[in-house]
Amino acid sequence: MSRTADQPELETALPQTEAEDDLGVVEFLEMFALSLTEGATDAIAQMWETPALVISDDAVHAVNERDDLLEMFAGAREHYNSAGVTDTRPDVIRLDEITDKVVMVRVRWPWLDDEGNELGGECSTYTLRQTSAGEWKIRAVVMHGAEALN
Repeated sequence: MSRTADQPELETALPQTEAEDDLGVVEFLEMFALSLTEGATDAIAQMWETPALVISDDAVHAVNERDDLLEMFAGAREHYNSAGVTDTRPDVIRLDEITDKVVMVRVRWPWLDDEGNELGGECSTYTLRQTSAGEWKIRAVVMHGAEALN
């Protein structure tokens, strides 16, 4: 069914938590960005809990153990750097508190060069689960692709 002009956008029709949350999700995502741009694959792997799942249009990848993560993120920094991308930040598009320990967060990651100029970006939706120690861990990612915000 196609949407007409008088129908509300899904983003405004459903209640949302503000990006400036007191849950620690934004801080977690900022650390994820820093680890990615520094090429700190060990730190990235610590931010996941396995088993996990990565879904994109082209593939579904089961993450069963830490080594899967190290392999998945090996070379990520070099890949982005080769395109002139040296930095990013999490721009939270939507944050939903599903339960007391599970959130879903849609994030746009702008691709920034050395001078802070935006070269493009990508968007992903993460399912995070809070451990008994209170730490957020990635359990699932849906990769929307370059500049896909819907």
